[in-house]
Amino acid sequence: MSEYLYLIPLFPLIGFIINGLLMGRLSKSIVSIIACGSVFISFLISLFSFLELKSLPVANRLLEQTLFTWIPSGDFHVSFGYLLDPLSAVMILVVTGVGFLIHVYSTGYMSHDPGYQRFFTYLNLFMFSMLTLVLGDNFLLMFVGWEGVGLCSYLLIGFWFHKQSATDAGKKAFIVNRIGDFGFLLGMFIIFWHIGSLNFVDVVAKAPEVFVYGGAVVTTACILLFIGATGKSAQIPLYVWLPDAMEGPTPVSALIHAATMVTAGVYMVVRTNVLFVIAPDALMTVAVIGAATAFFAATIGLAQNDIKRVLAYSTVSQLGYMFLACGVAAFTAGVFHLMTHAFFKALLFLGAGSVIHGMSDEQDMRNMGGLRKYMPVTFKTMFVATLAIAGIPGLSGFFSKDEILWKSFSSQFGHPLFWVIGVVTAALTAFYMFRLVYLTFYGKERMSAEAKSHIHESPKSMTVPLIVLAVLSVIGGWVGIPHIFGVTNYFEHWLEPVMAQTASASGAEGHALLAGGGDAGMEITLMVVSVLLVLISIFCAYLLYNKKTEISTSLANKLSGVKSLLLNKYYVDELYGGIVIRPVIYLSLFLWKVFDVVIIDGLINGMAGWYGDISDTFRKGQTGRVRTYATVFMFGVLMIIAYMIMDI
Repeated sequence: MSEYLYLIPLFPLIGFIINGLLMGRLSKSIVSIIACGSVFISFLISLFSFLELKSLPVANRLLEQTLFTWIPSGDFHVSFGYLLDPLSAVMILVVTGVGFLIHVYSTGYMSHDPGYQRFFTYLNLFMFSMLTLVLGDNFLLMFVGWEGVGLCSYLLIGFWFHKQSATDAGKKAFIVNRIGDFGFLLGMFIIFWHIGSLNFVDVVAKAPEVFVYGGAVVTTACILLFIGATGKSAQIPLYVWLPDAMEGPTPVSALIHAATMVTAGVYMVVRTNVLFVIAPDALMTVAVIGAATAFFAATIGLAQNDIKRVLAYSTVSQLGYMFLACGVAAFTAGVFHLMTHAFFKALLFLGAGSVIHGMSDEQDMRNMGGLRKYMPVTFKTMFVATLAIAGIPGLSGFFSKDEILWKSFSSQFGHPLFWVIGVVTAALTAFYMFRLVYLTFYGKERMSAEAKSHIHESPKSMTVPLIVLAVLSVIGGWVGIPHIFGVTNYFEHWLEPVMAQTASASGAEGHALLAGGGDAGMEITLMVVSVLLVLISIFCAYLLYNKKTEISTSLANKLSGVKSLLLNKYYVDELYGGIVIRPVIYLSLFLWKVFDVVIIDGLINGMAGWYGDISDTFRKGQTGRVRTYATVFMFGVLMIIAYMIMDI
């Protein structure tokens, strides 16, 4: 399969080209077959590639394909090539598998949209960009995919361009990500300057020899790379674009939040884990930002009323969990949660889309209630996903989240405070997610009579992907069952070849990488505590939003200030608007009116006016009359003759 890796991103690219060039000339069924079929073929090739990689000896699980030399310059060469190892294998299966289900779901959700073909054209381009990002064998090719998903997010978030809120959200996502991308570029330049290569294999091999453990250069490079990750994966302070991304069609939200764009930053940090382990201060920065983002976003999710906005802040919080894992050097746990999160978060967003579809585009949970009897499949599948994200034992989210909590406590780079923040965030997550379930599917029916008359379950094109994702949300975590249960952690074993490089880099300086201790009793105790807190949170949500709703109303009135603060997202957008956006606008206007209009335009226009005045003066001698020219000619001849006579 090493000769056919290029086919994985190629088929979505072909789908994009066909649907794009034949825009408006194909039927919806043909568009659907091309768009969904191209991603499905990529999934099959990804699966075959994974199986071949699995058949190789553990130490040799690496497939490379160089298509051509992209940039040759002296001794420096950048190839256009692909790299498949256990890490990228996980990513391509998640991207193509979940991406295919989202494509199928979209055929039902977008069936009546006039931009149907344009939507699938953008969606295929998104898949191509993300697959290029995760398969690229060097930083520069990764950056091509990195920018590609940024472009596609702009196109898809602002897909309904007739809505001002959608176009604003698209521009916001694009601009905020450009800020992060600048950090990514600078970090990449530092790595190239010191290592002389951008190829991942070369960087991993040379980094422990070139960089000093804890040195300023490698720390700076890693922090700059992480700035790029904070933009792409929506971490403090660049998280503000992701909640607004819900302005796009719901399948877009599912694709961005679950399987593609927001996971790019996590993938990049894990891909460069050797660099981060050599820079412990950068690791600490990642852990602190991840923990802070996880808790901060979870508190905002407590008060949101828009069903998609709750899920958006949930994504920001869960991404914080992934970075917390990376920050304590538990990179395997971070990727594990990335995978399980893709299953249940895609299901939650697609389930929310099903609710919105059945409710005639209503998104406010205060106008819902009692929907479980009208939409049984949507309810059951979303309930499974809610159990998974809450961390109920036996479901996928429990295994990955518990792994992160344990490693944040026991890792050499961890701290009990990280565990406290993580477990409190888990409790908050369970509370606001079951608040969503109770407000949407239980209790009194609060929708209008007209809206109620149109409520219906979604078609099979939408419900079948929900069922498949529900199954994955249950069993997806079983590949990573903790060792304390007496079984092999297959997921950890699968990523060992990638993480062995990390352990080697750390050991080179005498710092053994201890991503988790061996105290089984402590691990079980912490696991029980986290599960009990989650169950208490679920009971509180049941009490406040289903059993005795008057209590929640009373609390909201008493804590109106706190509710307003959370509902308005701590006024961060307003703060950014006041201290960043408006000053930049005012400065830009000042520079335009003073330097551009007065100085630059004034200088150019003044010179043009001066030459114009001179031209006007000399133009008066150009009358266009032959007699005038003959007179001037004769006058000139007489002057020359007079000069010659006088000279004699």
